[in-house]
Amino acid sequence: MSYINKLCGKGSAIYFTQSKFQNPMSFPFTKANTVHRLWILFPVLIILSYGYGVGALNSSDVTSVGAIINFNSRIGKEQKAAMEVAAEDFNNRSKTHKLILHFRDSGRDPFRAASAAEELIKEKKVEVIVGMETWQEAAQVADHAGNQSKVPVISFAAPTITPPLMQRRWPHLIRMATDASAQMKCIADLVSAYHWKRVVVIYEDDGYGGAVGTLAVLSEALRDVGSKIEHRLILPRVSSLSNPNWVELEELLKLPLIQSRVFIVLQSSLPTVTHLFRVAKKMELVGRDSAWIITESIVSLLDSLDSSDMSTMAGTLGTTTYYAKNTNSYAKFQNEFQTKFSEEDNSKPGIYALRAFDTMTIITQALRRMTSNSSTSNLQELFNTLFNNYTGLSGKMYFKEGGVLLYSPKFRIINIVDGKTDKELISWTPEVGFSPSLVNQGTNSSNGVGIIWPGNVTSAPKGWAMPTDEKKMRILVPGITSFYKFVKVDWSRQDSDEKKFDGFCIALFKMIVSNLSYSLPYEIEARNGSYDSLINLVQDKTYDAVVGDITVLSERLEKVDFTQPYLESGLSMIFPENYEESTWLFLKPFTWQMWVVTGGILIYTTLIVWFLERPSNPEFGGPFKDQIRTATWFTFSSLFFAHREKIYSNLTRVVVIEWLFVVLILSSSYTANLSSMLTIKGMNPNVTGIEMLKRTNAKIGSDADSFILNYLEVVLGFKNSNIIEVGPQYNVDDFKSKRISAAFLELPYAEVFINQNCKGYTSTARNYRFGGFSFAFQQGSPIARDFTKAILELLENGELKKLQTHWLTTPEGECSNNATSNTPESLSLKNFSGLFIITSVTSTLCLLLSLVILMRKCQQQEADQGNASPSPSDESLWNRTVRIAGFINQSLSIPKGAPSFANVEEWSSPLRWDYTSTSNTPEHPQAFMEPAQIEFIPQESIELKQKYMYISEN
Repeated sequence: MSYINKLCGKGSAIYFTQSKFQNPMSFPFTKANTVHRLWILFPVLIILSYGYGVGALNSSDVTSVGAIINFNSRIGKEQKAAMEVAAEDFNNRSKTHKLILHFRDSGRDPFRAASAAEELIKEKKVEVIVGMETWQEAAQVADHAGNQSKVPVISFAAPTITPPLMQRRWPHLIRMATDASAQMKCIADLVSAYHWKRVVVIYEDDGYGGAVGTLAVLSEALRDVGSKIEHRLILPRVSSLSNPNWVELEELLKLPLIQSRVFIVLQSSLPTVTHLFRVAKKMELVGRDSAWIITESIVSLLDSLDSSDMSTMAGTLGTTTYYAKNTNSYAKFQNEFQTKFSEEDNSKPGIYALRAFDTMTIITQALRRMTSNSSTSNLQELFNTLFNNYTGLSGKMYFKEGGVLLYSPKFRIINIVDGKTDKELISWTPEVGFSPSLVNQGTNSSNGVGIIWPGNVTSAPKGWAMPTDEKKMRILVPGITSFYKFVKVDWSRQDSDEKKFDGFCIALFKMIVSNLSYSLPYEIEARNGSYDSLINLVQDKTYDAVVGDITVLSERLEKVDFTQPYLESGLSMIFPENYEESTWLFLKPFTWQMWVVTGGILIYTTLIVWFLERPSNPEFGGPFKDQIRTATWFTFSSLFFAHREKIYSNLTRVVVIEWLFVVLILSSSYTANLSSMLTIKGMNPNVTGIEMLKRTNAKIGSDADSFILNYLEVVLGFKNSNIIEVGPQYNVDDFKSKRISAAFLELPYAEVFINQNCKGYTSTARNYRFGGFSFAFQQGSPIARDFTKAILELLENGELKKLQTHWLTTPEGECSNNATSNTPESLSLKNFSGLFIITSVTSTLCLLLSLVILMRKCQQQEADQGNASPSPSDESLWNRTVRIAGFINQSLSIPKGAPSFANVEEWSSPLRWDYTSTSNTPEHPQAFMEPAQIEFIPQESIELKQKYMYISEN
């Protein structure tokens, strides 16, 4: 009969059963026997007292697992409870194999964790070690336990930046942790969603530089979204603080030059983060216009805080890993977990508890496989296989290069409200990011998901130390400007006097401030100095902004943030006008090539008209010289007025109509260009451009305080000795005294100068473009973005144009004829090449068509004459050509019996055009023209011809 019925029950308890005694006399013997057996069981009781797990029936069926955690942290307590739940589930189901857990406290000390690992391996003979809350602990344990003892190590931490050849250095290490890189990208997207450009990063010094990698990843993620870490605040460890009132922390939080009010807490212990928020709230850093963001490792610690501590964190945003809560397996685990974790007020398991449970589940599955298959004895290989494509309570995982990662990491943004961390706002994934409604969460509280920000406000904070009536925004303006129309300072008045500062830029600034959706208290100060020195005063945070005619340059953009430019800028050249009377100005509308081609087309059209009209038009009779004179006069007169000569040939009409179209285009273009040249008078040939100024070593003027001085020398290549510094306002005496030949100004200045000196000076168009005039703010200031939006609105509604006209434009009538463009160029052949091609082709086609008609007439005449001429086969090519040419020459001759057409008045009278053919007068078949020739002949001419024929017959 056995006195021990069962060993190793729930909670590592040992249940004893005692038999009934049949003989009372046997009691002394039985008692002695019992004492003897208890001495034998004493070593077993010692082993069970050191183990925080479940016993086994015999040593051959027991697997020991070492767990190194932080006993004092909420995360460590959750991990311990979750691993115990998993071990008890396995022991209750398995009849042949048991699992014993041996817990050791690391206290977040890497060396202590390594020592505990050596003790577990040597004394407890553990076959696997799990735990390690920090990467420093995991690396030390992997070096001592994994590399030396070949024991698999599963850590709940991983480096933010994976070291090179990590798998080769720690082949027995498996990392199962949150993807820190994805979490930092989530925080960066959160910063970008609210247009925060500068942040302050806070983390506790753990003594081992644990936050350095996370800080580097966060900095890169913020840079990708256009933001930047303005300041790093390193908190001392709790043990290093000598003053219980946390005076050191209060001194650290004094940020006189830090304007950002977006705080990101990367890592911290619970006592440190609790006092951090207490001191920050005392210093009014947790309130309106501020935003606080904490990471998952800190969110997991907050459930153990009381309501008074949680109230200081109201409005804080946090990130947590998403996991499904609506599954049966999670509900079962939560019930068992809460039984183990009942001493805490909030006993809901977090992501760290779920990972610990999943890890122990993988270990138990590996033990089952080893039991069922004796050939498989390598735990490391089993772990690598089981972790791949495993779906646990924390999500679906995959194994890659020693790391266990989620297939699609998903984070939730939580909002601490009413002392609770369970208000979930929205989810984030690396592929999609946030949904478009994230920003609207800040103002949409009607649906119960609106964000409550620090200070119990629902509108998104600026994340910046906004000006107040007690601490106004300090605005700096230049004391001396190139033109007083932009900024004018009356030094005789006090700074508090609004009339001390005047000008276009000051008026625009005040207009923008009045259009903002919030109050912006400010005070304006003026300083003399270069514009770069004013920019530096904003960069070192002596002033909040510079208002004036500041040009946006790449070098300045590295120091400050600029608003949307309110005026375009570029390089313009000012020079005095010098008119000269040109004798040959009337030839300038066209280039010489254009004149030559126009003359050629005129001569070609003249010859075509002569050839087409010579056979039928009596006015083209007489000597050859008179014929050419008539044809030339006929064509040339079309340039100026409608000709009165009659046209007999239809082909001539086509040529003339097309020629009149050419004349119309040429005369209109010539008139327009000549008018422009007479209206816009040409500049002095000595100042025709930058190249001529450099070639002649002419003296040029530039503002000494402007970057234009350097631009002229470095970019445009002017000699420094030829650049003369001129004072503000650009006095015209420098031009009149011939001290300078030209001055180079930015486009807005050039426009003001021309408006003031419109008579006698002109400017070139903008050839070199700059960034424009803008206002400069401290880098990261959200006010710059609000100003940009206001400037765009003023541009769109036309108010900025009205303001510009009021301040920078001369009153109507004073400079009505302000010429700021170059003299019009002569029209070239390229402008009319298409027109000339059309007229040439048309005239040529008419000529060819006329030759075809003459050839047909020649063939018809040969057919009528019968054998009078030799056959084409007997005639040589030369003779045939001569015969055809003679026929054409005969066709171009006027018959001798033709009447006189010297009466100009008769041919100038209105005409009636009829068709007539010489073939219809059989009495005189060759009297006037060749057979079958059809021409347009006036009715009066027909009657005159009939009368002449009647007289001849009688």
